[in-house]
Formats: sequence, C-alpha cells, structure tokens
Amino acid sequence: MAKDLTKGKPFPVLLQFTLPVIGGNLFQLFYTLADTVIVGRTLGAQALAAVGSTTIIIYFVLCFIQGFTGGFGICLGQRFGAQDTPGMRRSVAVSWGLSLVFTVAVTALTCGLTHQTLHWMQTPDSIYQDAYDYMFVVLLGTGATVFYNMISNMLRALGDSRTPLVFLVFSALLNVVLDVVFIVPLQMGVAGAAWATVVSQFLSAALCTVVGVKKFEVLRTSRSDLTGWQKAAWQHLRIGFPMGFQMLVMCIGQLAMQAAVNALGPVAIAGYTAATKVDQLSVLMNNAFGIALSNFVAQCYGAGLYGRIREGVRASLIQTEAANLFMCVLLLACRNAVTPFFIDNPTAETIQYANGYLLAVAPFYVILGLLLVFRTAVQSMGNSRAPFAACLVELVMRIGGTFGLSRVLGYTGICLSSPLAWAGATSLLIPVYVSEIRHHAMKENG
Repeated sequence: MAKDLTKGKPFPVLLQFTLPVIGGNLFQLFYTLADTVIVGRTLGAQALAAVGSTTIIIYFVLCFIQGFTGGFGICLGQRFGAQDTPGMRRSVAVSWGLSLVFTVAVTALTCGLTHQTLHWMQTPDSIYQDAYDYMFVVLLGTGATVFYNMISNMLRALGDSRTPLVFLVFSALLNVVLDVVFIVPLQMGVAGAAWATVVSQFLSAALCTVVGVKKFEVLRTSRSDLTGWQKAAWQHLRIGFPMGFQMLVMCIGQLAMQAAVNALGPVAIAGYTAATKVDQLSVLMNNAFGIALSNFVAQCYGAGLYGRIREGVRASLIQTEAANLFMCVLLLACRNAVTPFFIDNPTAETIQYANGYLLAVAPFYVILGLLLVFRTAVQSMGNSRAPFAACLVELVMRIGGTFGLSRVLGYTGICLSSPLAWAGATSLLIPVYVSEIRHHAMKENG
C-alpha cells in the first residue's frame, strides 16, 4: 500500500522514510567501494588510478539520470498527493516511455565519445587502456542505471523507500562476488569490475520492478493510460530535463576538477580517488535526506498543504545538518586510514593528497546540507528555473575556484573550489525558497 506523506508529524515521517534511503545509498556506494578496493588490492595502484580517472565521467552520466528520473518521481508524487489515480497511471506509463528513448540516445552518444572524452580529460598514457575498458563497459550498461533509478523513484513517490533497499542490498552483495570472480579467476581486469556492477544493477532493477508491480496496482499500466500522453510527457520533461541538466552543470565543474588533478599525474589521481570515494559517504547521506524531502514536498504540494511543507523543510534541516556534522568528525578523525584501505603500502605522497582533500572539504559539509535542502524544496514545488540558475552559479564558482585558487594554493585550491561553489548556490536558493513558501502560504490561507 502506498504511504501518504501528507499525514503525521513531519519529523518522524521524514526520518522513517529517510533511513531506508540512507541504507540504499550506502549500499550503492558499496558498489563503487567494492570495485575500488578489489581493483586496488588485486590489480595495483595503476589500475586504481585508471578507474579513478573515469569516475567523474561515469558520475556525470549518473547525475543526469538521477535528475531526469527524479523529476519524473516528483510528477508522480504530486499526482499521488492530489489523489489523482488516472494521473498517476499516466505518469507511470509516460515515465517508462521517455526513459526508454533516453536510454537508447545516451548509451549511443556516451559509448561513441569514450575515446574523445578520455583524451579531453588528459588521461595519462600509462593508464589509458584500463580507463577506456572500465568506462566503456559501465556506459554500455546505462540502461540498467536508468531502469533502477526509474523504478526506485516511482516506489519512493508512492511512499515506499524499503523495497528499493532490499534489492539493492542483494545487488551490492552480488556485485562483490562477481567482482572477485571476474577479476581473479577469470582475469578480466578492470573491465571485470565494470561488468560486475552492470550485471548486479540490472538484476536489482528487474527484481525491484517485479515486486513493485505486484505491490502497487497503479504501476500496472496499459495502452489506455497513454491517453493524453503528449501533455503529460511535456509536464514530465518540463521538470525532469531541467533537473537532469542541472545535475550535468554541477558535474561539469567536477569534471574540471578531475582534469586539473589528472594533470598532476597518477599519484595525485590515486590519492584524490581514495578521498573522493569516502567523501561520497557525505554526499549520499545528504542525497538520502534530499530524496525523502523531495517526495514529502511533492505529495504535500499536490495536496495544497504549504504550511506542512515549511514544517518538513525545518525538520529536514535539523536531520541533515546533524548527519553532516557527524560525517565531518568521522572522516577527519579517520582520514589517515583512508588511503591504506584502498591501496596496499601507499606512498606518503598519495596519503598526503587524500588527506589534503578531506581537510579542505569535510569542514564545509554543513553548507552542502543547506544547499541540498533548499534546492530540493524549491524543485519539488515545481520551480525548476531557480535551481538551474543556482547550478550555473555553482559551475562558475567551481571552475573559477579550480583554475583560480589552484594558482595560489595548488592542489588545496582545487579542493576548496567545491565548498566555494556550494556557498554561492546556497546564497541564491535561500531567498527563492522564502519567497516561494510565503507566496503559497498566502494562497493556502485564502
């Protein structure tokens, strides 16, 4: 049965929804950590650098997928909040159709541009072939990523955050087994790690879909649900594409950072990769709170409960920032153990690069939390323009920081460009949120 997020006290409702999402995100991180640890310990630092040099490109595609399908989830959540069953069924049918077209187009484009992208990223010759093998296979499996994110967002829009977790746990464990099998006895190299991730995620998506369709009648669509699909498709694209492009803009800045690090050589790449892998703990934690808030706000917006949206944002801020403070203390306290976790006998220089990143970024997680909460709230109320504008600000400040601060502070300047970008985007979104909530509150009060 679908869970109605428009009822109950916002703080416990959000926390109850968020916990399974956190679990799912942690296991999703487990995918990449498993690849990194197994590759680093069985194939060595050069192979780890090869995987690390492609991480941001793969993340680039993943970000667009998450934004694109997340927008569709907001549309479904709004229809659920409005108790519009025909609209919900139409939303599901349109979402699957648009996702299929998107998958074919993106897979063909990204796989065809793999060589050009690696050259643009200044990938060192010593790791180029391994980087290509890993990146091509993961991009070839784009459909599995779209498939999983789409069904997960649908289930969460209906208030179910547990089903995606169950099958993601299964998939993560399978991924570890396949990593070992493909890399060690089958000797498939870094490509084996990529195939393990693709196969595992596809199975997770397929199983999640089977259970979801059995659990929610609204997911069992038919041809009749496509009546009026043109208008519904435009509504979904109006929210989904700006969110996807917004995520792309954010990743462009991170691409610039990766390119700057790549220019420093394999040692810097290895240290940066190890640090950014554990840094993802905070990013995924924040995303979990964002996913919960997104579905909460979408349902309340559809139901016209604008005062409840304000209460939910306040509760989400408390939860998100408490988690960020915890992650900051944890990563800084354990920073010296990060690099040895991924690489046997790492050099002192590699450890220095990893520690330098964490010392520069972790103290600013609180700003990241503010950015995520206010951006999510504004997006879920149907405003895609302000978050996109904030992303442009973030892009300019991140690239400016990468190439400007690096001239003064070197590697530390590259790392500090992320907090600088978060602060710039947040300064734009907070006033927009205040204006939006006041406007809608006036309508609610008549």
